[in-house]
Amino acid sequence: MKQGAQGSPGTPVATRVPAQARPAGGAECGRERDAAVPGAARGEHTHGERPVPGPRAAVRRSSVRGQILDALRTALVTGELKPGEVYSAPVLGERFGVSATPVREAMQQLAQEGAVEVVPNRGFRVVERGARELAELAEVRALIEVPVLLRLARTVPAERWAELRPLAEETLRAAASGCPATYAESDRAFHRALLALAGNEQLVRIAEDLHRRAQWPPVRRGRAELLADAAEHAALLDALAAGDADVVRGLVREHFAGA
Repeated sequence: MKQGAQGSPGTPVATRVPAQARPAGGAECGRERDAAVPGAARGEHTHGERPVPGPRAAVRRSSVRGQILDALRTALVTGELKPGEVYSAPVLGERFGVSATPVREAMQQLAQEGAVEVVPNRGFRVVERGARELAELAEVRALIEVPVLLRLARTVPAERWAELRPLAEETLRAAASGCPATYAESDRAFHRALLALAGNEQLVRIAEDLHRRAQWPPVRRGRAELLADAAEHAALLDALAAGDADVVRGLVREHFAGA
C-alpha cells in the first residue's frame, strides 16, 4: 500500500544468489548464505560490463528460476538494481553462480511485469518511473480495490476482519526492521488477504501485479514513514469491521497515493 544449468528433477544443487524476500517477515537484508555451484554464464555480450557487487546465498537447483526471480524482485525493491541501468544475464548469472538461462527467464518475467525492458544484444534496462506513472498506478489500484473493499465492508462480518489482525501486526514488525524488501512482502501479503475475501482469484492476481509495479523503483522512506504506512493497515481493518464506507474509501486512496 502507502508494495543454471538444469539438473535432474528433484535433485537439489546449490547455487549462489543474493538474499531475497520471504513472506511473513522472511526477507533478509544483509543476511546471506554461501554454497558452491558449477556452470558458466553465457548469453548477451557484456561489453566490458563490470560485475554486479553483492553477497550471495544458497538456493536449490530445483527452484533456481523462481529463487532468482524473487532475488531480482528484492534487488529492485531495495534499489540494488538501479533504474536506467542495463544488466546482462551473463553478468548477473556470474553473480548468482548459475548460467545465464534462468536469469534471462526471470528477467523476461520482470519485463512482462513492467519492471525492466529488453535492450537488444545488451540485456535488460530497469525502468525509470516518474511521478505521473506512479500516480496513475495508484489511481488504477484505487479504481479496482476501493469498490471491492466497500462491498466487503457491507458483507463480511467483523470477526473475519479480526482474523487479519496478525497480518497487519506483521507489517508493523516488518516496518520496524527498516528493510524495504521485508516490508514490501508483508504489505503485499496483507492486501492479498484482504482481497482474497472477495473469492475472485483473477482480481487478486491483477491487484498484486499492480502492487508490485507500484513498489519499484523504490520510494525512499525511513523507518518512521514505513511504520506510519503500516499503522494504516490496522486503521483500515477497524473501518472495514465497522462498515464505515467513507473512512475505508479515504484510507485506501491515501494509502495507495503514498505507496
